[in-house]
Amino acid sequence: MQLVVGLGNPGARYARTRHNVGFEVVACLAERWGITLGDTEPSGARRGVGMIRSAPVTLVMPWTYMNRSGGPTAAVATPMAIEAPAITVVHDELDLDFGTIRCKKGGGHGGHNGLRSLQENLGRDTRRVRIGIGKPPEGLSGADHVLGHWSEAESSALPGIIEKASDAVERIVVDGIQAAMNRFNVRTLPPAPPSAPRRRPAPAAPMTEEQT
Repeated sequence: MQLVVGLGNPGARYARTRHNVGFEVVACLAERWGITLGDTEPSGARRGVGMIRSAPVTLVMPWTYMNRSGGPTAAVATPMAIEAPAITVVHDELDLDFGTIRCKKGGGHGGHNGLRSLQENLGRDTRRVRIGIGKPPEGLSGADHVLGHWSEAESSALPGIIEKASDAVERIVVDGIQAAMNRFNVRTLPPAPPSAPRRRPAPAAPMTEEQT
C-alpha cells in the first residue's frame, strides 16, 4: 500500500487558491480511478482507498490547516505501517514557474509549512510532486500569493496542469520515482531562432583568356 497526500487548507475560503493545488490533484485522481474520499475522520484526515492501475493506494487530504498537515497524515500512515519512502506528497512550489511539474525524492521543506509539518512527523524521505505557482509579483508577500486565488489566465491553464500532475503521481506509484523524474523533469529547450536564408551564389562570370 502507498499513500498519496495532497496538501491544502480546508473550507470554502481557501478553495481554488494556489496553496490548495495538492487537494485538486488528489480530487482528480479520485475521480479518475473511482476512489471515494470519505468524510473527515477524528484524526483530521479525509481518505479513500483504491487502485491506481495495478498499485493499491490510499489517497489522503489532511483536512486541517496547512501547517498541521503532518499529524493527520501520520495518523493514517502509522497504523498501516506505511513509511516515508512509500508516501507521495503533492504540493505547490513558489520556486518553480507557473505550471512546471517536477518530481523529487526527499529534500528540505524550503519554508513550505505543510512540508515542514510532514517532515516533523514522517521524516524527509517522501516522494514529491511539485507544482509551480511562480513567485509573487513585486509588493506582494509570499503568504498572500499562495493564499490568493488563481488569475483568469492561470485558471484557464489549470485543468491541464492538474491532469499532468496527476499523471506524474501515477507514474510514481506504478513505476517508481526515478521513472517519474526521467519523464517529468526533462527541461524543454526553447525553439531555436530561425536560421537566415542562404544566399544563392552569384553566377560565375565567364572566364577570360587571361584566367585560362
